[in-house]
Amino acid sequence: MKYRRRNTTAFTVLAYFTFFAGVFLFSIGLYNADSLELNEKGYYIAVMILVAVGAILTQKVTRDNAEDNEILAEQERQRSHSNSSE
Repeated sequence: MKYRRRNTTAFTVLAYFTFFAGVFLFSIGLYNADSLELNEKGYYIAVMILVAVGAILTQKVTRDNAEDNEILAEQERQRSHSNSSE
């Protein structure tokens, strides 16, 4: 049975992009924050949600990719072991 990776390359890139875009946008907002108006407070809340989602996605993708690499390496070892014993 061949193991399939859980995350595609596109999803992995999207997770990292979401995190870094949120941090970048939040940094721009902090740089321009002299006095916050109500619409700016809404902007900060939206960006903080984006950063939180990006951090969670990045952590999940990193963990899943590491687990997938271990599983694929184990399958490769088993396959090479079964081929050499024949």
